[in-house]
Amino acid sequence: MIDGHDEEVGPPGRPLVAVAVDAPGTVGGRLYSYVLPPPPAEAAEAGLGDVVIVPFGRRQAIGIVLGPGTPPPPGTPARSVVARVRAEGPILPSLTARLAASLAETYLAPAATVVRQMLPPGLLERLELVATSISADDPPQLEPAIVAALTAGPPDGLPVTALAAGSAGRPALLRRLRAEERAGRLRLEWVLRAAEVRPRLERRVRIRPEGQAALAALASLTAPEGGPGVTPPGGRLGPRQRAVLGELAAASPATDAPRDAGARPDGGGAAIPAARLAERHGGSAVSSLLRRGLVEVELTTVGRQPLAGRVGPTRPAVPLDTELSPAQAAAAGRIREAIAAGRHERFLLVGPTASGKTAVYRAAVEAALAAGRGAILLVPEIALAAPLLDRLTPLAPGSVALLHSALGEGERGDEWRRIRSGAARVVVGTRLAILAPLADPGIIVVDEEHDAAYKSDRTPRYQARDAALQLGRLAGAPVVLGSATPDVVSVGRARAGELVRLDLPEQLAGRPVTVRIVDLRAELAAGNHGLLSTPLAAALGALDRAAGERAILVLNRRGSASIVLCRDCGYVQVCPECHRPLVYHAAGLALRCHHCGASAPVARRCPACGSARIRYLGAGTEKLEAEVRRRFPDLRVARLDRDVSERKGATERIIDAFTDGQLDVLLGTSLVTKGLDVPEVTLVGIVSADVALNLPDERAAERTYQLLRQAVGRAGRGVRPGSAIIQTYLPDHPALRAVAEDDAAAFYDAELEARRAFGSPPFGRLVKLTVADPDREAAARAAERLAAAVTERAAGAAGRGESAGDTVVLGPLPAYVARRAGRWRFHLVLRGTDPLAALDGDPGPPWSVDVDPDSLL
Repeated sequence: MIDGHDEEVGPPGRPLVAVAVDAPGTVGGRLYSYVLPPPPAEAAEAGLGDVVIVPFGRRQAIGIVLGPGTPPPPGTPARSVVARVRAEGPILPSLTARLAASLAETYLAPAATVVRQMLPPGLLERLELVATSISADDPPQLEPAIVAALTAGPPDGLPVTALAAGSAGRPALLRRLRAEERAGRLRLEWVLRAAEVRPRLERRVRIRPEGQAALAALASLTAPEGGPGVTPPGGRLGPRQRAVLGELAAASPATDAPRDAGARPDGGGAAIPAARLAERHGGSAVSSLLRRGLVEVELTTVGRQPLAGRVGPTRPAVPLDTELSPAQAAAAGRIREAIAAGRHERFLLVGPTASGKTAVYRAAVEAALAAGRGAILLVPEIALAAPLLDRLTPLAPGSVALLHSALGEGERGDEWRRIRSGAARVVVGTRLAILAPLADPGIIVVDEEHDAAYKSDRTPRYQARDAALQLGRLAGAPVVLGSATPDVVSVGRARAGELVRLDLPEQLAGRPVTVRIVDLRAELAAGNHGLLSTPLAAALGALDRAAGERAILVLNRRGSASIVLCRDCGYVQVCPECHRPLVYHAAGLALRCHHCGASAPVARRCPACGSARIRYLGAGTEKLEAEVRRRFPDLRVARLDRDVSERKGATERIIDAFTDGQLDVLLGTSLVTKGLDVPEVTLVGIVSADVALNLPDERAAERTYQLLRQAVGRAGRGVRPGSAIIQTYLPDHPALRAVAEDDAAAFYDAELEARRAFGSPPFGRLVKLTVADPDREAAARAAERLAAAVTERAAGAAGRGESAGDTVVLGPLPAYVARRAGRWRFHLVLRGTDPLAALDGDPGPPWSVDVDPDSLL
């Protein structure tokens, strides 16, 4: 916030604008209205996406214009925008600005927080007040040194901080400068400077004329292929040194060299990044050539492009320029029609794995580019972005951008500027990419639309799939939600006519997959206490490595998500009213239902069979990796989970190695079930289906079904048949049977019926509120007060016949993780047709609001 301002009331008749105020104390979901003062004669009116300075409380704050304002209550004067901030145009395109306002309202998030998510880090930080002398005949009546500095300053103004404040101090200087501005002798203007990011320097190697001469001498000699090094003028050269010189000599600026590296006039060829040469031939070979004067190294400033120079897997991607199947052509045709008409339509593209959904996406992107518009494609995980980029880049070479949270600040800033300037017309990335400043998207694609990763777990807690639908409506562009296992909500919307369903019924390549369910109770009875059942271990041992067969093992454990389960009969203690798993709370040594609040003591013996073998179920991927390595030392194994993926580039390296056949077994969490297209995978093992299946959440069965179907789809994509083994203590669970019998319709029918009974999405809406306080009793009292207030408002709405009248308040209940970061946490869940109306706005600290939560944990 900015100190020192006078209260200003806008001139009558001037337009009102809605501003996202970047200051503490703003209310979630609210925009603040201000009057625009008349602009200077040579300046334009502030518009969408522009940065302004506004009064907020007793201070001034920076804000972003997101739309037209609303008049204040009668008798209340409207406050005026203090100044428009000069920048290189609006920081957001008008479309992105409108999306920011929509997301803030939908998710009750502070609008400025939404805007900051849309900007590269640091963009709003470098705000400067500059002064410019505008009258040579009537100079400012200030000290000669200040007048001289203003006169000699740059044309765009001199920062006020660069002027000598004198003995009276800087506040006095600011008052005198404002007086001079009112007298018309100088101009004060706020300027938003570009964020400072250090340039990226890259070491590049270029062959010298001496190296060219050495190569020419080698060509005239006749040493046997692969024999010892020959002795040209300048000394002996080994095979790797000769390979480096040959690559440097053959490099062409139009092909191998990066886009900003050029050949020298002396014929020295193009420079190649030293890191790339070291990776291919070894760093010692390059160092040796440098010492002998055959090559030279130069430092070059390069743009940050996250996948510049990406080699990827050596096996070529599946070609997408082949003729589409009839089902693909029909789906692509419907989407192309909407693109050509500039019409917002919502499509749900459903097809089993390997049914060709990506080819339909590519056809849609091609149509949008041909219409002169852009495209946004979302993937749930960073690892899935690179393969999609490999397939889309040929459509718009040099015009594809990548956005995800693992980019460095410089990389993200450079990609953002490429998109904002129009240099990049296709944006691929994780949920962050839906916030990209693309001015005119003609198609928006959400691949694997069911994935929980599309829901943000921090403010703003937006759901990227639903944000894509909002953006498509604002842009007049079709939106395609694609999945082999669509979200139950999306299936319900399609059945209600809110989405147009497009089906790709057949797998285009590969062989059927045999699914087998293994009962872990029988394994325990037989004395097997390891993570691998006898059938799964036998299948791993039978992998035909000579034929390149590979396996994927999945163990999806979410943090501390252990359940209490009888290891003799598989019984999980459930709520007698809701029939949902009870959650163990260590603080109270009790089991509690997270739906209705009922509690029960922890059973010492299984209520179903009387066994005392009641255990917490849950084992980590590291333990699984150790067991596989111990039992199968000849197999090449790699692990992929959150811990591994946080290391920059690790995910891409592991997946590329698995794709190229450098690994036999890839194991990990749900990351290994998404987007992998490796024909040599013949075995998929689900090590435990029970942890996710019995979470106390109404989406537990859905998430498990989707995970298993996605995992099974990784096998059988080549000429060899595939098999999947699912290990479980609950072999008769409907979700598992639906996977084994490939009966999706029955599963979705049962899930939608259960959702209808509870009034859950898509038949109603949910809002989860969480209070956190170091004092447990204070947190509980705050939860009780808000629950009573919402219940009272819902009752009043019911009496008036309003939609909020059916809102039901569940709780307060201790959170699944009851104490975090020294604070006790309680949940309230609001369920109904319009629970936001019953909530009546953001409750503010210490509450956090999650609209349309992905989980009730």
